[in-house]
Formats: sequence, structure tokens, C-alpha cells
Amino acid sequence: MSINPWKLINSNIQYNNQWIRVEEHDVINPSGGKGIYGKVHFKNIAVGVIPIDDDGNTWLVGQYRYPLDEYSWEIPEGGCPLGEKELDAAKRELKEETGLTAQHWEELLRIHTSNSVSDERGVVFIAKELYQGKTQFEETEDLKIKKLPLKEAIQMVMDGSITDSISMAALLKLKVLLQHSDLN
Repeated sequence: MSINPWKLINSNIQYNNQWIRVEEHDVINPSGGKGIYGKVHFKNIAVGVIPIDDDGNTWLVGQYRYPLDEYSWEIPEGGCPLGEKELDAAKRELKEETGLTAQHWEELLRIHTSNSVSDERGVVFIAKELYQGKTQFEETEDLKIKKLPLKEAIQMVMDGSITDSISMAALLKLKVLLQHSDLN
């Protein structure tokens, strides 16, 4: 493990809400020069789920993403407040967004989404042995649910229809694992 070559001189909070805190850091950079570094601190861990049924289908969630001003297809995702178990948050998000519950869970990956400016971390699980129930959307969610073959969801990454970084990383890792095992 390397020692941090950056030296923090001073830190100020520039913005703070229930999801993020934006900090400005006066620093000495690794070459010894003075500088400013901005950091976005996330107050939740991003959790995602790839649900897979016995026929090799999965579910995607479509929604309009305000910061991008674009519509986005993604795996079911949400936030895990710091201190909550990530798997519990993943189970909640899957139920809220798709109505699904699962009997079998397996961690697929951990990810840093944009480590040059933020400390956001994410974790994605595979969910199997699925049971359909009712969705429980949050008031900020206007979601569309799409059930499709897993191979089609992976193709959506390849053709640029899915651009969400967590969804892309998870689906592509799963593709590689499927090519080398009997997960399906």
C-alpha cells in the first residue's frame, strides 16, 4: 500500500445536502506545489442488483436522470445509508423498483464510480430464485420496468443503450463470468 503523497492544509464545506457534501481542499500536491482539490463526498453507498430468473431473464429500470438531462436504462439501483448493511439495501431497492424478492444472493462486484473527484463506492449483487410482488416506488421515482433476456441487457451495454457506469461494469463482469462458468 502506498503512502498518500498529498498534504492537506485546509478543508472547507462548499455545499451540503442529504445525499452529498462538496468540499474544497487546499493541498500540497505530490510535486510540492500548492493547489486546490474538490471532493464530492457521498452519504450513501450505491447498491445495484442484477436479478436473474430461471429462464435467463433480467429486469432493467428506466428513468429520466435529471443531472444528465437524459433517459437512462439501468439495473435496479439505489442508496445504502452509511451504517446499513449493503445486502439489506439491495433487497429493499430490488423490491421497491421491480417488486421482486429473491432467495439467493451473491456479491458480484465493488466499484468506485468516479474516483478522481468523489469517494462514491458501489456494490452489485446477483439475485436468483425470484418471486414477483408489487413495486414500492419512492415519490421521486417515475420508473419503467423492462423484463428481457440477460443477453439483451448485455447487448444494450455494447450498443450504448446503457451508459450508467455501475450497470455497465456489472453486466460486463457478469458476461465474462458466464463465459467461464455455469452461472446461468
